[in-house]
Amino acid sequence: MRLAIIDIGTNTINLAIASISEKGNSYQMIYSGKEPSRLGKDGINNGLMTPEAMQRGLDAIAKHTKTIKSFDVDKVVAIGTSVMRSVDNAHEFAQKVKERFDIDIEIVSGDREAQLIYDGVKQVMPLGQERSLILDIGGGSCEFIIANKDGMVWEHSFELGMTRLLDKFHPSDPITPQEVKQIEAYLRSELSLLYEALHNYPTTTLIGTSGSFDTIAALIAAKKHPSMNVKLSTSYEIGVANYVEMHHHLLQTTAEQRRAMPKMDKSRIDLVIVGTTFINFIIREMRIDRLFQCSYALKQGAVYQFIEKEIKSKLQ
Repeated sequence: MRLAIIDIGTNTINLAIASISEKGNSYQMIYSGKEPSRLGKDGINNGLMTPEAMQRGLDAIAKHTKTIKSFDVDKVVAIGTSVMRSVDNAHEFAQKVKERFDIDIEIVSGDREAQLIYDGVKQVMPLGQERSLILDIGGGSCEFIIANKDGMVWEHSFELGMTRLLDKFHPSDPITPQEVKQIEAYLRSELSLLYEALHNYPTTTLIGTSGSFDTIAALIAAKKHPSMNVKLSTSYEIGVANYVEMHHHLLQTTAEQRRAMPKMDKSRIDLVIVGTTFINFIIREMRIDRLFQCSYALKQGAVYQFIEKEIKSKLQ
């Protein structure tokens, strides 16, 4: 069978289509695409999705439904994350999606989002007995997970997504050192639970997924490994030194300069600045010495959970 996962994020609405074997013991990703929607733009910090954002979201889903039809999909699962659980009029958008496309949106909690992310990452990252810190950077929230091959030992969803930070700080172009310090001071004040968790469950390995990580990994690979296509890889060891070099370069660029960079995601030209500031802060504060990007996250975790719940149960 073919399963479509629509991941309704704060900045982007993603689509993944998986072909699942008859026995339900394997699957293959046959399509992955995304449409920028900026559902949280100008409203997420006020608890509202603007009419313009709703229209962008509907337009994005309309494009995805055309793709879904072309792949003759059997089942569609739509998952709403931070923006859907934090704005007061999320039900209005969900109703519009139901009426126009006959798609039900499941709005997941931060805890369930973290589980989906872990179930995606564990499929392709060689997690061992040693713990790793997994960080999924979204537009509305960031999920931190401390885990090993046996499961999660701690997780928390922080409302520190890149759209929230961008709307809160409105950095200059290029960002100034003082603005970086202001963002870092805010992060330090908001992440006390993470400091405590890493004291209890120490690790120096960071696995980053989604958004800013994908963009920065692509930029670094284009410079360091030009023959490699990160989009075709399930994971990529960025390396802390490579990351720090790219971070400092990005901080000195204007939006127009970033637009011209090879492999720059055009929908993240402004977001990548707060994203790299966030990641660099985590690397420095948490004393990270190994850094990976992982292409598998929520969408692949949703496929995994669907197989475990819907298919394997029927075969038992």
